[in-house]
Amino acid sequence: MSDRSRSRELYHRACRVMPAGVNSPVRAFRSVGGDPIFYERGSGCHVVDADGNRYVDYVCSWGPLILGHAHPEVVEAVRTTAASGLSFGAPCRQEVELAELVTSAVPHLEMVRFVSSGTEAVMSAIRLARGATGRDLVLKFDGCYHGHADHLLVSAGSGLATFGTPSSAGVPESFAGHTAVLPLDDENAFKTLMEHRGHEIAAVIIEGVPANSGLLIQRPEFMRSIRDECTNYGALLILDEVITGFRLGTNGAAGLYGVTPDLATYGKVIGGGMPVGAYGGSRELMEQLSPLGPVYQAGTLSGNPVTMAAGTAALRSLLTNDGSAYEELERLGARLEMGLSRAMQNAGLPWSVARVGSILWLVLQNGKAPRRFDEIQTQTADIYAGLHSALLGRGISLAPSAYEVMFVSLAHDDTVIDETVGTFEEVLGEMA
Repeated sequence: MSDRSRSRELYHRACRVMPAGVNSPVRAFRSVGGDPIFYERGSGCHVVDADGNRYVDYVCSWGPLILGHAHPEVVEAVRTTAASGLSFGAPCRQEVELAELVTSAVPHLEMVRFVSSGTEAVMSAIRLARGATGRDLVLKFDGCYHGHADHLLVSAGSGLATFGTPSSAGVPESFAGHTAVLPLDDENAFKTLMEHRGHEIAAVIIEGVPANSGLLIQRPEFMRSIRDECTNYGALLILDEVITGFRLGTNGAAGLYGVTPDLATYGKVIGGGMPVGAYGGSRELMEQLSPLGPVYQAGTLSGNPVTMAAGTAALRSLLTNDGSAYEELERLGARLEMGLSRAMQNAGLPWSVARVGSILWLVLQNGKAPRRFDEIQTQTADIYAGLHSALLGRGISLAPSAYEVMFVSLAHDDTVIDETVGTFEEVLGEMA
């Protein structure tokens, strides 16, 4: 699989007209080396690049392709809906059907509003929380990613509980000053901040399972303490389920941890692979949105009929047969975890695999899987770069970043997973 000349040609053309030749930074392969791969098509659990090379895909468009690439029912829904019109900028039947499906499946969602991305969903949910509480301060956790809205592109400062500092140029200090940042997995730090500033906090936001800085699986006790303290101080709990929503089950991470958020944000899976986001909660909160209430949010392409139809087809397929799809995803994820872990052990490497459901992360360091961003060891990135390149050369596509996760879809079967494990064993043997 050495011929990637067409991808290289496309990349050189792209660099002349797009910054770094990409429309999202991680795609540039800067952290793993080499030139990015340009894909032409996908089917099931496989993708094919511009040179005709075929790969087993564990990126799955960063999570939404839970049914696999080009699932027939989703493709047919897109085809038939697009034939009747791509966009109206007006209400359509498809958005009602998807809203009914989502709210009937998730216990704490009485109403939802659709937007076009996860970033937009989180941004809008925070505005709603601020409007509903009359407060400005938002608390997030270091290592959690909630999109690229200015006030959320912040990282922890030097103290244990600090105001955020901008982690991107172009973000004013004053914006970041409305966001406090704490470490994950630290009840004491969280409770101390709430004691001092809880009555100023509009919302506490956390990823259902932090999955953009490794897979930082949180303890249920920590998540429940967040829920309790939010209730005590009148702050709203926003659960960012953009990755976990409808991937870990119909109730996502909320069901995993046994917590009920005030607001939840969605993306990824509910669009069937099309661009989408959504946020929702109780009727009382959601009816504070314009035109019923004072909190403004709008979008010309929100509720786009093609996206809504794709999402409805995907969720209907996923939710049939009394949850058997999630049992199968759990089984496939566990099979891959066991195989990769066994390969590491056989190679004499002190690494491990973190997993929740069909989301996995290669923990390429000593010790237990981290629960905090500052526990990730820096050498992980260098090790991963070599592993990524070697696997890509053998037809296995992983995310081009050591801090991103692997996704298993329902299109991955036992044969594909076992072949992946075998390839992984070969690569580890060469690396050792």
